[in-house]
Amino acid sequence: MQRSAAASGEPDPQAEGPTEPLSTARMALAVNNMASFTWSLADGKLRYDRGGEAVMGFRPGEFDGRLEMLGERMLPVELPAVQEQVERALRERSSFSLYFRVRHPNGALRWTHTQGNVITDRQGKPVRVIGIIRDASQELRAVDQTEELRRARSERRRQADIVGHVSDTLVPTLTLDDLAEALTSDQLLEQIGASSIILGMVDAGHIRLIGANGIPADLLRDFHLSRLEQPLPLTEAARTREAVFLTGRQGFVERYPSLEPYVRELPQAAAAVYLPLIAQGDAIGAVGLTYEGRADFPQDEQTVLRALGKVIAQALQRALLYDQEHELAAGLQTAMLPGHLPHAPGVELAARYRPTRARGGIGGDWYDALLLSDGRVGALIGDVQGHDVTAAAIMGQLRIALRAYAAEGHPPTTVMARGSVFLTELDTGRFATCLLAVLDPRTGMTTIVRAGHPDPALRLADGTTASLDIPGGLPLGLTSPEAQPVYPAYETILEPGSALLLCTDGLFESRTQDIDTGRARLLEALRDGPGEPERLADHLLGAMAPYTGEEDDVALLVLRRPEGPSTPAQRMEAVIAPGDPEALRAARQDLRVALESWQLDSLADTAVLLTCELVTNALLHTGGETLLTARPVRREGGGRALRLSVTDASPASPRRRAATDQATSGRGMLLVEELTSDWGVEPRGDGKTVWCEIPLAVP
Repeated sequence: MQRSAAASGEPDPQAEGPTEPLSTARMALAVNNMASFTWSLADGKLRYDRGGEAVMGFRPGEFDGRLEMLGERMLPVELPAVQEQVERALRERSSFSLYFRVRHPNGALRWTHTQGNVITDRQGKPVRVIGIIRDASQELRAVDQTEELRRARSERRRQADIVGHVSDTLVPTLTLDDLAEALTSDQLLEQIGASSIILGMVDAGHIRLIGANGIPADLLRDFHLSRLEQPLPLTEAARTREAVFLTGRQGFVERYPSLEPYVRELPQAAAAVYLPLIAQGDAIGAVGLTYEGRADFPQDEQTVLRALGKVIAQALQRALLYDQEHELAAGLQTAMLPGHLPHAPGVELAARYRPTRARGGIGGDWYDALLLSDGRVGALIGDVQGHDVTAAAIMGQLRIALRAYAAEGHPPTTVMARGSVFLTELDTGRFATCLLAVLDPRTGMTTIVRAGHPDPALRLADGTTASLDIPGGLPLGLTSPEAQPVYPAYETILEPGSALLLCTDGLFESRTQDIDTGRARLLEALRDGPGEPERLADHLLGAMAPYTGEEDDVALLVLRRPEGPSTPAQRMEAVIAPGDPEALRAARQDLRVALESWQLDSLADTAVLLTCELVTNALLHTGGETLLTARPVRREGGGRALRLSVTDASPASPRRRAATDQATSGRGMLLVEELTSDWGVEPRGDGKTVWCEIPLAVP
């Protein structure tokens, strides 16, 4: 608003001689605790009336009108803002309203409120400023109190938020490493307003540093393991169980002279607190926090920091207990697993077991491998239901039982069936999944039997991977003791350079993804992994851990046939269709040729007789194609034998009948019993295989 002095109609405070309007105006100002001033822009002189001089802390006649003298009464920190507002009002020919403080001769600070209006001449040029001034201390004291109360409330909320942030951050931690990583993260430091943090744990009369952020590397190196008696802030807090508060770099040096070389980079305006971590009456550690730009710790904040120490102590105790439980569980589990894998020429083996990260960290996963008497290698992988000590105990018993059945020389299907009966008779109410693979290292012939367990994975020499589709039976322990559970057998050739992976579902199952995605990831990891089994096993664990989150325990077993010359599988096969007598005659002839090449021609007559009996029996009772298989095997205790197998599509097992002297049939199985050392029936998918072994007489 632009006005000239003549046109304003306002009284001139500097006019010669009092006038009636001027006296009235001054009286009105005095009644309202206000005073007036005028500032002549021509000579730069500022003139207060007596009330204005009193507000500014001047004695009558003391102020000489110079702005420099007025500036000496104002606070330097507020002076630039006052000058900026006045200069803007002059440029814009407007008014201004200012709150600023002045220091009176007695040292008291008083708030003042000044309102000014710019007066211009006829050309619009500013010539003077007139206005009023009053003491605003009483007015702003209430504002200050309100602001102080607001700041106090905000500070209390901030302090409560600090405890909340730390508590929320530490709740999901399990292990000591998890705790140290979460507590010393950059994000948490920013939330609590600290510049550095250090965490130590009491360990056999020492403080062992387990986490830090913002701490010099040389300090961490030199004081990684300090005795509790050493004069250091962290050890003193743990030893005395009292918080240690330090202010300024000099405070560190005076109290702990040994820290002088390490705190040179610390700002002078810095403070630190070292809190004891006490759980169940024992000091289990200490934590130190450093704050830059701080001179002290008010009593309220000291209380909050002590509460913060209790939160951290509870988390530390929880992590210590978890690590102890996890170590005990892992030790128990490991003790029940085989101490070493057998050395078998022609096959490379590697096994791994990793306990779950969940509390307790124990389960029923297991693996085993054994060298059979005929030179073959048996590999077992399994998982007992549950994650507790009971599951681990059942696992130990079941592993030993299956190992014993396999070592006795039973076929894989029989081993699995007996294992199911054994678990049922234990009457534990638990079931178990299992997979058994028997590999002949010389030929690569592999027989696999599955009881509710995930299929194995295969990696060929060229890097191609696939999940084998193995027909399987029910998990072990789900049949009645009187029943004979059925477990089909699957046969394949493991070529040189190929690897077979047996694992439990914890290696690829995730709560957030479907199982097919997990299997695909596993096959990808298997394809990209190294060839050597030991390194491959480690690679698989590391590659799959981020996907599964280590939510379940894992057992895995890798079998690999090294590259190089290999003995071809000695095996003869013939498919015999019903109504084709030439097929049976050709099969008998092929069998004689094969036996001669295997140097088992002395068994030819017996083998041909039993082949006719078994094949004829299958053709008569099934009405479908029959597969004849013959191969030499090594017997338990030494010696060789011929193994004949006849596979058909009927699940019905043959029975030995008592034939009369006049009967023309019914003697087939009797001949099998009399002329062989062993025989049996193995389920195969939708059908069965009847097998027998004819021993070669020792000269």
